[in-house]
Formats: sequence, structure tokens, C-alpha cells
Amino acid sequence: MKTITTLLLSLFSLLVYSQEFVGEFNKVRPDSAFENIHIHQISTNPNSTTFAIWVKNKVKIHKHVNHVEHIYITQGEGRFQLGSTTYHIEPGDLIIVPEDTWHGVSVTSDVPLRVISIQTPEFNGIDRIFKD
Repeated sequence: MKTITTLLLSLFSLLVYSQEFVGEFNKVRPDSAFENIHIHQISTNPNSTTFAIWVKNKVKIHKHVNHVEHIYITQGEGRFQLGSTTYHIEPGDLIIVPEDTWHGVSVTSDVPLRVISIQTPEFNGIDRIFKD
């Protein structure tokens, strides 16, 4: 538990140091109706990119060759595949996806999955590879 707390505080300090953001995350909403996935960028800088992400059905299995992704679940439930293991996820869960690790999610709740995703370093999408 100490390790997770230390990690979150370290990530938070990086974000605060590099780009200021103060706001009520629960008030962040999709800009428009969406079919399956909606991504709202909260902040970005050379050290990290932070997103609010909503998922209605699933995110296909993929990996980020050069990025670590930290995912905090704020709403909904699902089955999250991380490497060769599948986990039940729900609000309050934290997932840390090492670089070059296959991962994806299937939503099992009636409400969309909503997460905070922090990717380090800055995410530009170039290293995202989907599994066939």
C-alpha cells in the first residue's frame, strides 16, 4: 500500500510541477455522444499525458512499446486483461501497465467504464500496437 501511495504522490507531483490543473474530475464529461470509446485529454507535457477515458463496450488488446500507463477506475466494472492474467476491476482499483505489455478491457457494467489514464512519457500514439 505504501508503494502505491508513494507512486501516486510522485506522479501527482510530476503533473503539478510540469503543468497545473485543478478541477473536479467528476464534472468532466464527454463533449458529445460516443459509440464505444471517448477520450478527453486533461493535460500533456514531455513527462506525461493525462486522459479521462470512457468505455461502453471494450478496448481491444494492445500495448505501448515505450510507455507505462497508470489507470485509475472511477466508474463502472469490467474484466481487464494484463499480460496473460484477467482481473475484475471496479471503482477504486489502480492498474499499472508496464511498457510493452498487452492489455485491454471488456466492460461488464450497465454504465460506461470511466478512468483516469496517466501515460509516461508524453503520449503521442505512435507506439500503440493492436494485437491481431
